[in-house]
Amino acid sequence: MTETAVEVVIATRDGRVRGRIDDGIAVFLGIPYAAAPFGEHRFAAPAPVTAWTGVRDALAYGPTAPKAPFPPPMDRLLADPSIPGDECLNLNVWAPAGAVDRPVMVWIHGGSLRNGSNSLPAYAGDRFARDGVVLVSINYRLGIEGFGVFPDAPANLGLRDQIAALTWVRDNIAAFGGDPGRVTVFGESAGSISIGALLTSPYAQGLFQRAVLQSGAPSAQTPEAAGRSTKLIAKRLKIPATAGAFAAVDRDRLLAAQVAITRGGPPMGNGNGFTLAVDGDVLPRDPMVALHDGAAADVGLLLGYNAEEYRLWFVPTGLVDRINRITLRLALAKFRVRARTARAYRAARPEATPGELLGVIATDRLLRRPLNMLADARAGDTWLYEFAWPSPVDRLGACHALEIGFVFDTLGTPDGLPLAGPNPPQELADAMHRAWVDFATTGDPGWPRWNDTRPVMRFDTPAPLLTHAPNDPELQSWT
Repeated sequence: MTETAVEVVIATRDGRVRGRIDDGIAVFLGIPYAAAPFGEHRFAAPAPVTAWTGVRDALAYGPTAPKAPFPPPMDRLLADPSIPGDECLNLNVWAPAGAVDRPVMVWIHGGSLRNGSNSLPAYAGDRFARDGVVLVSINYRLGIEGFGVFPDAPANLGLRDQIAALTWVRDNIAAFGGDPGRVTVFGESAGSISIGALLTSPYAQGLFQRAVLQSGAPSAQTPEAAGRSTKLIAKRLKIPATAGAFAAVDRDRLLAAQVAITRGGPPMGNGNGFTLAVDGDVLPRDPMVALHDGAAADVGLLLGYNAEEYRLWFVPTGLVDRINRITLRLALAKFRVRARTARAYRAARPEATPGELLGVIATDRLLRRPLNMLADARAGDTWLYEFAWPSPVDRLGACHALEIGFVFDTLGTPDGLPLAGPNPPQELADAMHRAWVDFATTGDPGWPRWNDTRPVMRFDTPAPLLTHAPNDPELQSWT
């Protein structure tokens, strides 16, 4: 808080909260939107907050969901602070001071459904508030606590947390100057995958009107497939694969078993990680299938990906250099990539190494192709973008997660420097941030809707450029 900041108190439906106004921006941190998910609420659907009397401080980030740190070498590239405490189902609000009926954006962080939080400096919402948007960032349960699959507990608890947070926004955001009828959800990676599910969940209908999916295509698995990690962790702990048995395990011991089971998965698959489950309740159908069948046709969608997503995993680990022609062929066979598809990518990139070729194919298999197909299937308002600016740091290029600091206009934060370097182009952040603000405010990010010409806004320097049907020969080779 600066010397000129002043405190401000706002009444929510659960009680009054004390925040601060600094340079015209009202900031409230760590507001609980559901009860602490422990004790009687462990492995249960999110429960209402117990209302409080008096004024509750909302001046510091709240506790983060239980999680282990990112493993090396990712820990030096991806910040992931841990804040102790049980009340991890909390959210933050940044709003223009004195605002009324402003558009609202709700950020859902990524992290493979087992890492991440709303407390990173790169996720600060003051630039959105500066530009007239009320920004909300949320925490949700992670890993086995949020996405374990048990016979005696609801599935998709982390997704249910997200719905509870959006319900809080609907019921309370007007007090902070936001319009509950103009809510845009946006998220990256696992946050984007979560939004794909929210678009089709009956419990999330009407809670938002627009959505931005950054580097994550809608997907879910059967309960049996999604529960694989749960069973493996139970086996390692020598306990039954039930919520009751897991609730009796010390949290640190549970996290240690989770780490042992989930790390080291293949680059083109989920390994033993966590996924959403088609549970017949909060997620009745595979979200991608439902969206192709017309679900959420009234919700405006902004979809996109980074040009070299794979480099975040392939380059720091040295995998990009270890892959040779033989391992490339084996990987393509394992993931059923046809020979004609491999030939199309090789023809378009004759100078690419085997590792680079596998990475590009993985990016398109997991992101570019499914998002293009989703855009083709929709009759509603849909826009596509590609983030293509290459980071100068350690051959990372236009890798996964690099775009986040540009979207938030938070370049230069300590957690952004390891990916983007010390001098990323501010003019690109200006353009990308403005597109997100415009989409939330008007429903139009500033370039043509998806149509037969397949327009894609390519965010790069010296200026963003509208392209049409980029990489089409490669994409068509999959059919």
